[in-house]
Amino acid sequence: MPPRPIHEPRRDNCPWCGSKRLRNRLRAPDLLHHRPGTFAVDECRDCAHAFQNPKLTAEGLALYHRPPARGLPGPSAERVLATRTRRRRLVATARAMLPFPEPESWLDVGTGHALFPEAAKEVFTYTSFDGLDPTARVVRAQEAGRVEEAHQGQLTHPATSARLRARYDVVSMLGHVEHTLDPRAELRAALVALRPGGHLLLELPDPHSAFAALLGKWWVAHGQPRHLHLIPLPNLRAELESQGCTIVRADRSGAHVPHDLAAALALYLSRAIPSPRTALLQATTPLVTAATALDHTLAPLLRHTRFSNTYRLIARKN
Repeated sequence: MPPRPIHEPRRDNCPWCGSKRLRNRLRAPDLLHHRPGTFAVDECRDCAHAFQNPKLTAEGLALYHRPPARGLPGPSAERVLATRTRRRRLVATARAMLPFPEPESWLDVGTGHALFPEAAKEVFTYTSFDGLDPTARVVRAQEAGRVEEAHQGQLTHPATSARLRARYDVVSMLGHVEHTLDPRAELRAALVALRPGGHLLLELPDPHSAFAALLGKWWVAHGQPRHLHLIPLPNLRAELESQGCTIVRADRSGAHVPHDLAAALALYLSRAIPSPRTALLQATTPLVTAATALDHTLAPLLRHTRFSNTYRLIARKN
């Protein structure tokens, strides 16, 4: 049997609104793991939805999501990219749900090692946290006590959707929707898992961030080939409202991750320095450290401007 293709056919219309008015936003290689291939991101001139085109198939995603043999581009890049999952930031994300009724049960989708449920327990000590992930990481997280129930698989799978129907007061998707083949189907499945009156907590990279235009392919949230969709906030808001939700909070400032300059520099250095390169990458650590300090120094200002790189949206299922 011939191998399955890793790319779908190239689209000539927008997967979000159907418009054929497309422009190429960028072309980029795999800057994170240095696997072969160049990937195109197109943008719709009508609704501003950005998407990988041609898009990876499920088989292609599995190929590019495999752990690399030699790890991340270097220790500096690893530290920078971990900014998004630092405990203090995860606790702040959980605290965004404090104005709403205390949840009895909470499902974190795309949970990985369940670092977010572990941190969120500091805020919601009486809430039962479950995790869902396509990999076995969620099972190991359950064994470590970070989640009570581990669901391995896809949220959109009919059996999973039936098993989780109306079980949760909160469903969170943090840095998850941009990885999915069909974001609309993922949102529908999340709402199925919610009880009436429950809340959906989302964080996504903001494709309208000024850093996206400034840094181009080096902007870490472009994330090729793993990020399939970059959804503007107005599009996501309208979609959730069309699926019967009320948007109770939309925020760019609180979700900003201060790592754009340092991540871009770390990715550039790991690309520019030839192998073997361990000693050379270690020599550039002070440069990345300085860029990290600049990111954090500027963050209190930038998070309130168009340079904010992430938005948070909370929707209530009516």
